[in-house]
Amino acid sequence: MNLDLQGIFDALLEGVVVLDDDGRVEFSNGEARRLLDTALEGSAGKHLADTLGPEHPLSRIVERVRQSGRPAIHDEVEFPRRLAMPLPVDVSISLLGDEPVGPGTARPLAVTFRDRSASRSLREEIRERERQESYGHIAAGIAHEVKNPLGGIRGAAELLSLDAKDERSKKSANLIVGEVDRISGLVDELMVFARGEELNLEGVNIHEPLDALLDLLELERGYGEIRVERTFDPSLPELLADGARLQQVFLNLARNAMQAMEETGGTLTLSTRMTLEHRVVGPDGRPRPTIEVVVADTGPGIPPDILDRLSTPFFTTKPRGTGLGLSVARHWIRQHGGRLRLDSFEGEGTRAAVDLPLAPTVLPTDAATRERT
Repeated sequence: MNLDLQGIFDALLEGVVVLDDDGRVEFSNGEARRLLDTALEGSAGKHLADTLGPEHPLSRIVERVRQSGRPAIHDEVEFPRRLAMPLPVDVSISLLGDEPVGPGTARPLAVTFRDRSASRSLREEIRERERQESYGHIAAGIAHEVKNPLGGIRGAAELLSLDAKDERSKKSANLIVGEVDRISGLVDELMVFARGEELNLEGVNIHEPLDALLDLLELERGYGEIRVERTFDPSLPELLADGARLQQVFLNLARNAMQAMEETGGTLTLSTRMTLEHRVVGPDGRPRPTIEVVVADTGPGIPPDILDRLSTPFFTTKPRGTGLGLSVARHWIRQHGGRLRLDSFEGEGTRAAVDLPLAPTVLPTDAATRERT
C-alpha cells in the first residue's frame, strides 16, 4: 500500500503542527490550518509567533513550553478568528527527541489541538433544553391562570362595545378587546414551550420557505433602503422537515435583521450550503452533516452581554417587542434536531446560522460511506 504521509495527517480530526528547536514551523496538517483560520498557509520555515502573532494564545503556550522545557495540556483555549466567534480548542504540546528536558531546553515540539466547539455546543444545548423545560412549566401555569379570565374580559368588552352610547365608549371597549387578543397571543406563543406539538414532517426544499418569507416581508413593510442578497446552493437535497415551522423560524430571524437596519439601511443576506463543519447529533447518536441557512445583516451589531440573553423569553431591546421571537425560533430548530448559532460584531452586523441535519437517506456520498464504517 502506497501511503501518503501528508494525506494521512490531513485526514486526522486533530490539528498537528511540528516546530523545530528554534520554533519554526516544519509541518502542519489541514485541520491545523482550518482551526488557525488558514494563518499557517505558506508558513513552513517561519517562526510560529511571526505567523500567528506573539499574542495569539497558541504562540504564548508554545513560548511557555519552550521556556520551561515541560510538556503542557490546555483545555478549551479560545482561538481567535477573523470573521467568526473565537473557537474553543484543546491544546497538547509534547517535546520531541531524547535530549535532557529542563528550562531553556531547545527541543522540537509536536503541537496537537482539537476543535471543542461541538462539545461546548452540546453542553449549551443541554442547559438550554433545561431552561426551555422550566419555561414550559411556567407557561402552563400562566395559561391556566390567565387565559380563562381573559375570555371573560373579552366577552364583557364585546358586550360593552355593542351597548356603547357614543363613539368614545365603543372605541374604549374595542381597545380592551384588542389588548386582550394581544395578551392571549403572547400566552399562545409562550405555550409553544409547554405543548409537545408534533412536526408535520415531509420533504422540503429549504429554498421554498426562504423565498416565501421574502415575499411576506415585502408585503409587511417593504425593503426601503435595505438590499437583499440571496446565495442559494441549488444542489441541496430536500430536508425531512415541517416547512411551515421553518418558515416561521426564518421569518423571525429575518424580521430581527430588518429591524436592526431600519434607521441606517444595509444588506440582508440569505444563504444556504451543505457543510460537514457544523455537525449535529442525530437520533442514533451519530454526528450528521447539515444544511446551513444563514440570515445576516449589516446593522450596528449586538454587544456580547446582550447577545448571551437574546434567547431568554421576554428579553427584548425593542420598545414594542415581545422577546419571544428568537426563543420560539430556537425551539422549533431544536424540534428539527438542529442548532442556532449567533455571531455579532458591534459596528459590523449580526449573523444567525441555522444548522439542520440531513436524514441518513440524503447524506453526501463521503459522509454516508463514513457512517457505514
